[in-house]
Amino acid sequence: MERDIRLSVRRQCELLGVNRSVVYFVPKGESAENLEIMRKMDEIHLKDPTAGSRRMRAYLDRKESIVVARSRVRRLMKLMGIEAIYPRARTTIPGPGSQIYPYLLNDLEIIRPNQVWCTDISYIPMARGFMYLVCIMDWYSRKILSWELSNTLDVSFCLKALESAIEVAITTPEIFNTDQGCQFTSHDWTDRLKELEIAISMDGKGRWIDNVMIERFWRSIKYEDIYLKSYENAWELEKGISEYMIRYNSDRPHQSLGEVTPDEVYECVVKLAA
Repeated sequence: MERDIRLSVRRQCELLGVNRSVVYFVPKGESAENLEIMRKMDEIHLKDPTAGSRRMRAYLDRKESIVVARSRVRRLMKLMGIEAIYPRARTTIPGPGSQIYPYLLNDLEIIRPNQVWCTDISYIPMARGFMYLVCIMDWYSRKILSWELSNTLDVSFCLKALESAIEVAITTPEIFNTDQGCQFTSHDWTDRLKELEIAISMDGKGRWIDNVMIERFWRSIKYEDIYLKSYENAWELEKGISEYMIRYNSDRPHQSLGEVTPDEVYECVVKLAA
């Protein structure tokens, strides 16, 4: 059914001469009650990323006065693409076809733009519905090179963001760091990085600190924009995120960058190296 809808939308876009990438539909799914619970869970996850379904249920009960079964919490966490973050013992060694790669940033001094890029996907709540946002960031400058919205968690919108980032940067990074999500361990993703001769780095399982730069960004965009504005639909969300990205990259000074902007750091160093 969903595939038929996608094909119908694509044909209509072709007839109208509209770019498919700016057209979204939000499948009918979760109730208004579940959407509100998911928003609260998203806020809780930002504050305590180590909370699993048991603790998440306790937070909802004690802090939000929301009584909900643990099985429901577990299902919604899976739908949102979030899980408890905690160190796990490495009891098995991945086989050759697992598409899991080692973490390459230990003891690495990151000293210039385009040395390391990182990416992640985050659940984005709206007033009615939700989307997923993928961002690609230059680790050194904190600049968001590209981003894409999707209503599904497939790899295609991640690949689109990758191509956009390369177009913006007019180059490729030496290393690309991701988590071990299914999008980034897929052959579509890893094969593309190999084609571009980019070294693949992946966080240790449950090691959010390994991708800390992009994790900090999620906190910034959600508390400074998403939660405050509660966008009504995907079109408003896309417009709002676009405006926020401009502020984040070009206007908002970063304390960790000496109170300058990511654009200033990225463009200054890139021009000097050219």
